[in-house]
Amino acid sequence: MRTLCPNFDKEDGLETVLEVPIPEDMWTGIGNSGSNRWQNLCALMKAQIFNDNSSHFSAACDNEFIALLKLVGSPLIPLQVQCDHTFTRPLNDSSIEASRAKYIVQQYIAATGGMGALDSLKSMYAVGQVRMFGSEMRRGDDSIKPIGRAEVGGFVLWQKNPNLWHFELVVSGFKVSAGSDGKIAWTQSSSKPCHANKGPPRPLRRVFQGLDPRCTANLFLDAVCVGEKTINKEDCFLLKVETAHDVLQAHSTSHTEIIRHTVWGYFSQRTGLLVKFEDAKLVRMKPDKEKDSVFWETSIESVIEDYRYIDGIKIAHGGNTVAILYRYGVAHNHRRRIEETWRIEEVDFNICGLSMDCFLPPSDIKKEQEAVEHIVS
Repeated sequence: MRTLCPNFDKEDGLETVLEVPIPEDMWTGIGNSGSNRWQNLCALMKAQIFNDNSSHFSAACDNEFIALLKLVGSPLIPLQVQCDHTFTRPLNDSSIEASRAKYIVQQYIAATGGMGALDSLKSMYAVGQVRMFGSEMRRGDDSIKPIGRAEVGGFVLWQKNPNLWHFELVVSGFKVSAGSDGKIAWTQSSSKPCHANKGPPRPLRRVFQGLDPRCTANLFLDAVCVGEKTINKEDCFLLKVETAHDVLQAHSTSHTEIIRHTVWGYFSQRTGLLVKFEDAKLVRMKPDKEKDSVFWETSIESVIEDYRYIDGIKIAHGGNTVAILYRYGVAHNHRRRIEETWRIEEVDFNICGLSMDCFLPPSDIKKEQEAVEHIVS
């Protein structure tokens, strides 16, 4: 991963530290000379698009590519998850399925380092690189295979208790940012302005891919055990979390209705660790007059691998995600597939100097929030 860029104005000048570390493959692909790469990188970090004629998942336009990048790169989980300390629930006074799930979560906490180690975390930092493949939007139910070349990129994630996080992802000349200041969650991209997500702030899905065991344990605390399944020759318990209807309504908008959003976790019976994280979401686009509804169904599956101890806590350092996007209705029946392979390069905990200023939303979101608060008052 490249973390520094040479100073092309002064040979003896200090090198520039990149906001988002990027793979060497991406550095060589964003320009034909050192100064040209630096200019393109500057435009990229300012959330602008530089001229790049690559395939971009075979997307028809930049906006479509950004939508796909957000879909697999920085989606959110619908549930609010407490992340400042690890919760526990008594095993009694519950159904057999719920009690089983609570016991499995307790085993997971022990397998990742124990409650004491997890509760010592105040903040975290992670750097990783990604490699993505995409497919065209295919009609019907035929099998979908990735086409075109791989798109490479890097990401950086900062997180702090309680409910503060900031994420930046750079892939193939495009940048996606997302964050939460504890009050609102927002997203921003290099082709679209900043957008605040409706409803209470939500956690980033990527932290449940083995990066934050405490958040994962709290997410599945009220789950139910719905069976057993084998994943990559590993016998696993399957835990399920169903999002309540009132929570879905809070996240719906005037143009969309979220019908369901379900989360599953596959926990190894041998190690107690999470080996697969899966969620499925169904959204109905509210039709205009005399038009039929169109439904979008998203299924995202992440296989989590390569757990290693970092300061006494087991963190996953690699994995693979497959996202399937369905669009159907009276006149629509299309599917698309995006694959992502990621590798964690660096993880650290309890970062010194990580202040609230690191998690402030963009200025346009702040102005919008202040205007709403003024109207309400």
